[in-house]
Amino acid sequence: MNKLTLLLKHLWLDAADSRRAIPSDLAHRLAERVAASEQRHSGQIRICVEAALPASYLWRMDDKNTLGDLIRQRAVMMFSKLRVWDTEHNNGVLIYVLLAEHAIEIVADRGLMRHVDATHWQSVVAHMASAFREKRYEDGLTQALEEASTLLVAHFARTDASARHPNELPDTPLLQ
Repeated sequence: MNKLTLLLKHLWLDAADSRRAIPSDLAHRLAERVAASEQRHSGQIRICVEAALPASYLWRMDDKNTLGDLIRQRAVMMFSKLRVWDTEHNNGVLIYVLLAEHAIEIVADRGLMRHVDATHWQSVVAHMASAFREKRYEDGLTQALEEASTLLVAHFARTDASARHPNELPDTPLLQ
């Protein structure tokens, strides 16, 4: 696909497409699941669903920057922009979905990456992709959330149930 065709494809989609894929009732259920998950561990989980890449990313595509590279760069940028990296224990996780390319990226902070290798995250992405191919967005996102939660509980479990634990990041998915 040439750069102009790709640019038009991404310009065609907007936040309304993200809201169609993740309607408000689903966004609410996902936020509740994130909040419940975060009661079991000290990590923070964010979900970001973008309809399309910004044009500035697409213009950077060349022999050195493939579309896959640009999608990963965007996921890392959103990880930073949403301050997922800025958690007390460096154990935040971003589940990033790019609808235009049916792409999924998971970005985990360095605290969690010390315990979990990239192949495990690739497995989580594969499970999500399988559900997404069948338009089962809720199932895919819920499963990814549960798998991330399981890892966070295994390595960063909350040990004092009576202690107040601050919610460092919003639980509601970002749809744009």
